[in-house]
Amino acid sequence: MYSAKRIYLTCLGAGVKYQHLTKSVEVASTIIYSRTVSRWVTEYGHHSHKRHGFWRNIHQSVMSRAMRHASTTVARAAPQSTVDPSETKKFQLLAGKWWDVQGEFAPLHSMNDLRVPFIRCVLEDNLLNMHGGRQWGGPLSGLRILDVGCGGGVLTEPLGRLGADVLGIDPVEDSIRMAELHGSFDPALMERVQYRACTLEELSEEEAEGFDAVVASEVVEHLADLDTFACSCHQVLKPGGSLFITTISKTNLSYALAIVAAEQILRIVPSGTHDWEKFISPVDLERLLESSGFFVESVRGMLLNPVTGSWSWIESTAINYALHAVKQREEPQPDYAQSAAETEGHTSEPEARAGGPPGPGAGHN
Repeated sequence: MYSAKRIYLTCLGAGVKYQHLTKSVEVASTIIYSRTVSRWVTEYGHHSHKRHGFWRNIHQSVMSRAMRHASTTVARAAPQSTVDPSETKKFQLLAGKWWDVQGEFAPLHSMNDLRVPFIRCVLEDNLLNMHGGRQWGGPLSGLRILDVGCGGGVLTEPLGRLGADVLGIDPVEDSIRMAELHGSFDPALMERVQYRACTLEELSEEEAEGFDAVVASEVVEHLADLDTFACSCHQVLKPGGSLFITTISKTNLSYALAIVAAEQILRIVPSGTHDWEKFISPVDLERLLESSGFFVESVRGMLLNPVTGSWSWIESTAINYALHAVKQREEPQPDYAQSAAETEGHTSEPEARAGGPPGPGAGHN
């Protein structure tokens, strides 16, 4: 078992590998995190039975028995696809564990406490602006939302319970089956929530401007082609629609905490879940989205407490962050021929009222 001192030095040493984060954020965050890790080691470091109690698997149940008979399928990919086959293979192996709230996806379940209110607040404001009041049936009633990379429906279901019509898509068919199975226990919810095993680019060919909002939470860092992702999001969104993204920043601190500490030391998520080379900074993501026709309205930092398992908003975007962007409305192009005709009409109008241009000597008595 690692000592607290060794954990501190490992995280700090890994962070030195990358040099583009401000020193003040690095030092402050590393100290805070090392103290947290130290508390974890003190409590659980020498008691393996306690430690393993955190991460139990789904027991013999209706869901696990059904998943045992689900076919193992290869996720679909296409040329210029957002899908990375190596990523889908990893999530294929975890497809039966989406609803184990203390298992590998525990951080996503607890993240709902942050991301669901964030999405709701923005979309409620949009509804008030569009309709001048709240809609009957739920705070997000009347909106159609696309949940990209929905997995087992961990975020899809809460959005549906807020009244929105939600479509969850994922290239891993077994994850979609798990989402449908879990949702089937709430028939009222399934009237508003649907799932489909497909890629974003496949859907974009059928659903042009079909959604009020697109959500891609903890997805971007697993994709093969971000340009295709951005263009497809723009295609499926209505003008003025919202895009919500949560992901991990590409900094020395994110490498030290999200990979070295979270995966290799604390085992909060399975080892190999993330590839630092696929992380993207808020600046680069904003530049990508704006080149695809979006306007980024807000970016907020997020932090996971590894001891309590809870998330909180922070000012720094050096580790995790949430982003909200809006698809820009196209400005109507002026009809130059009509404008010229109107201008000519306005010019001749005073002359017509005056009975034509004045003749020689007009105005003299």
